[in-house]
Amino acid sequence: QVQLVESGGGLVQAGGSLTLTCAASGKIFSVNAMGWYRQTIGSDRELVANITWGGSTNYADSAKGRFTISVDILKKLMTLQMNELRPEDTAVYYCKADLWRVGTSAFSDYWGQGTQVTVSS
Repeated sequence: QVQLVESGGGLVQAGGSLTLTCAASGKIFSVNAMGWYRQTIGSDRELVANITWGGSTNYADSAKGRFTISVDILKKLMTLQMNELRPEDTAVYYCKADLWRVGTSAFSDYWGQGTQVTVSS
């Protein structure tokens, strides 16, 4: 079994900062990458940022220059530092991991339960 536990969401004023974390645990053989996605009601889930175990990062245009993704490989702990938050960043943020669970034969995507981020104007 694999668990992705997110934390750090909340309410913040525009211009403020939040730090999201996602901890992966369970019978994990290997991790390829982790990432953050967000979704608002009526919209598709969209990529915010992701990071590979090799250290490569990728950001949505809306996140570039404001958000920073990082990972502690040993702890399987991913962090998203979000600065200069805007009302349009309001969404449910989901953690995703591309990992190989023990007892399976390939990498698969696993999702966290989501954490709400609300930015007031």
